[in-house]
Amino acid sequence: MRLIDEAALADITLGSTVLGSGGGGDPYIGMLLAREAIRRHGPVPLVDIEEVPDDANVVFIAGLGAPGVLIEKLPRAEEYVRVLRELERLTGQTFAYVCAAEAGGLNAVTPFTTAAAAGVPIVDADGMGRAFPELQLVTPTLYGGRATPMVMADEHGNVMYLTSATNAWAEAYTRAAVGASGANAATALYPMTGAEAKERLVHGAISLAEDLGRTIREARAAHTSPVAAVLAKQRGVLLFTGKVEEVERRNERGWTIGKAHLSGLDEYRGRRMTVHFQNENLAAERDGQVVATSPDLIMSMEIDTGEPIPAEEIRYGYRVAVVGLPCDPRWRTAAGIELAGPRHFGYDMEYRPVEEMSR
Repeated sequence: MRLIDEAALADITLGSTVLGSGGGGDPYIGMLLAREAIRRHGPVPLVDIEEVPDDANVVFIAGLGAPGVLIEKLPRAEEYVRVLRELERLTGQTFAYVCAAEAGGLNAVTPFTTAAAAGVPIVDADGMGRAFPELQLVTPTLYGGRATPMVMADEHGNVMYLTSATNAWAEAYTRAAVGASGANAATALYPMTGAEAKERLVHGAISLAEDLGRTIREARAAHTSPVAAVLAKQRGVLLFTGKVEEVERRNERGWTIGKAHLSGLDEYRGRRMTVHFQNENLAAERDGQVVATSPDLIMSMEIDTGEPIPAEEIRYGYRVAVVGLPCDPRWRTAAGIELAGPRHFGYDMEYRPVEEMSR
């Protein structure tokens, strides 16, 4: 176990933006909530998953909605504490540990708000190793884990308690409800035991986010390329360097959906890239040829600073390096590709590992 203070939280925030693959919501917003909670309640314990007793109760704490909405409609800490307490009231169980549903974006850091206020540790793990736009797209689903019973709360005082037949139904119902509440809500979901968490989750995901953030920060201080440092750290692939020429973006059905069109720079001059996103970047085409798809990670990073740019913020004029990073191996299984591959999102594309596809 170790304590996460404001400095460590800053590195986690930066690294989780990379793991967000363009989505998951801007973690800077979640960091502001978590930082205030840490200042009020003190540093938050982060525990290795192997330290969690097998019979302990663990639960994901996550925001749900369209990342583009967060720019103008900020979440509140009250909802992230309330969902934990309401789930405990609903189930009659005490959840001694909270966990990030995804190590990418806002949801990598919002659990720190809950943990600080509730006085419970965070497990150093997550359910994706990245971010995805639908709540059933987590590694527990691959093991038969259930999203419900779950609780969702919004800033209007509405609380929804849900038990669903499948995780896909949980996504459908909560997506409809979050749209009604303004495309932004907090959830507590996927209750599990410590033993189930050890089997089902991506171990060390929060530490990975922190390590990536530290890598970018240190590369900047050394005046070396943060993009190159991240690629080396994650065995990633440079897919493109270019300037953003046009962005098509809309908030629809509880998601931020669109495309970013880039024209090439340097060795890619004269070439084109289109990045497709639905909250997260899900596919990248270079000169009309697919070079990366979900479940691998696709991220745009500012060329000079390595600043990762979320899909809801990317706009005309940005000079970016588009990188592809390999996903957790479980997503590369047949079941993982069926659950979170490009066809799930409506793209008529075959999945191949990014390191092979980009050659």
